[in-house]
Amino acid sequence: MYSECKLCERMCRANRSAGEIGFCRSYGMPRVSLSQLHFYEEPIISGKRGSGAIFFSGCSLACSYCQNSEISRGAVGKETDCAELADIMLSLEAEGAHNINFVTPTHFSPSVAEAIDISRAKGLKIPIVYNTSSYESEAALLMLDGRVEVYLPDLKYYRSALAEKYSAARNYPETARRNIDIMLKQRGKFRLNKEGIIESGVVVRLLLLPSALADTKLNLKYLCDRYGDDIYISLMSQYTPNERLAPPLNRRVTKAEYDELLEYAYKLGVKYAFTQDKSSASKIYTPDFNGN
Repeated sequence: MYSECKLCERMCRANRSAGEIGFCRSYGMPRVSLSQLHFYEEPIISGKRGSGAIFFSGCSLACSYCQNSEISRGAVGKETDCAELADIMLSLEAEGAHNINFVTPTHFSPSVAEAIDISRAKGLKIPIVYNTSSYESEAALLMLDGRVEVYLPDLKYYRSALAEKYSAARNYPETARRNIDIMLKQRGKFRLNKEGIIESGVVVRLLLLPSALADTKLNLKYLCDRYGDDIYISLMSQYTPNERLAPPLNRRVTKAEYDELLEYAYKLGVKYAFTQDKSSASKIYTPDFNGN
């Protein structure tokens, strides 16, 4: 799958196995930048003991506002084969993780699938969470069917123009909507265990961007109309700008913007949703990828 890479909708066909770098800025072998118990995901994912997060370097998108740009655009991290990746998963389970949470795994999905199989054969019991920007190809999602219990996809944009402007991916909206359809067909309506932790299903994240309230509202209405109460929706106010950005992305989301989104969710009758405090828009919630 890495020799003529078509794992995301860029379809760049880079021969990553032979050392050619794909659009994702990655070769064939997975590069893990950080693995740790993570307590800042949605409550049904992090719970009390934390989610076993494994952060990968590289990314198939090019979001100008990326909070994890240190790893998404660089070579931070350690090359890790499938057996090593499986061992990391088992170690996180031993630390008490509620689940294994693969963060930005699209461009390494074949290795992720193989590592899941190895870890299950060695006794891994906890669910797999696939935490993604939703820019996979259909082929990438098919290889995950039966391996991933929980999908945690973004739905970043409703309009193609905004997707092109902010992430250089004009076809993102239709790709993400198709992929969320596939995810729900694979997993069905969400299911929680006795601890209130999700063990199967889909949680869709909507990150509100500055001056993009109308776009986020359109995404929210789309999700409500199409999926009803079968999914959880995470309404995120945590956008944190970096120093390189020009207006309107150089500011945080206002309380008025986010309150209007919450009011709209209430009007639509959203039943299963997560919200965030304004304090979540802080760099302290971005992991330290240098280990300091």
